[in-house]
Amino acid sequence: MSAAIFEVIFEVREDEVDGGYSASALGHGIHTEGETVEELRHNVKEAVECYFDAGMTRPALVRLHFVRDEVLTL
Repeated sequence: MSAAIFEVIFEVREDEVDGGYSASALGHGIHTEGETVEELRHNVKEAVECYFDAGMTRPALVRLHFVRDEVLTL
């Protein structure tokens, strides 16, 4: 039986009004943002490294889950 892989999942939302992206980790107090997807990826990696200090087990994977809201008018 293989060991479970420790991963952190971020819920990512695009700011439709001001632009950019915000990301929040599910189950952890990690939040960050970025103007572009590339900047967001960099900021997520940096935030995870800061949150999981040297004495903690760091996740093997970080997953970005992009959430898109769509509003329809009738």
